Amino acid sequence: MMSDIEKFIALESEIKPYKKILAQAADVILNENVSKYPIFIVHQQEIEMGVLLIEGGKDFRWSINASTLEEFVSKEIVFMEKAKDFISTYKDPEMYLCLFVLSDLGAQFIYLPREFNS
Repeated sequence: MMSDIEKFIALESEIKPYKKILAQAADVILNENVSKYPIFIVHQQEIEMGVLLIEGGKDFRWSINASTLEEFVSKEIVFMEKAKDFISTYKDPEMYLCLFVLSDLGAQFIYLPREFNS
């Protein structure tokens, strides 16, 4: 059985080929002033949040939707009174991708460094 750390490393490895797409989507969200806080929802079930970027299938078992802190607040995933706390811990979106991962570990925010060697 895999430990939580092993599961995180496996997830990071699975997402790696898609980091460039996620970074481009984050740039659009930032540059179009949609939000200063892009969040990518990584999931394996149907969800009604954000915009589907990557649909899971046989080669990649995760689907990824692009969303924002504002949507998370409006859907009460992040409560309004906790938004400031979230913002204070949110890592620079120019350097990191913020993932909200829904898995057998539960729901958690994870930050992955962007890829800069392309």
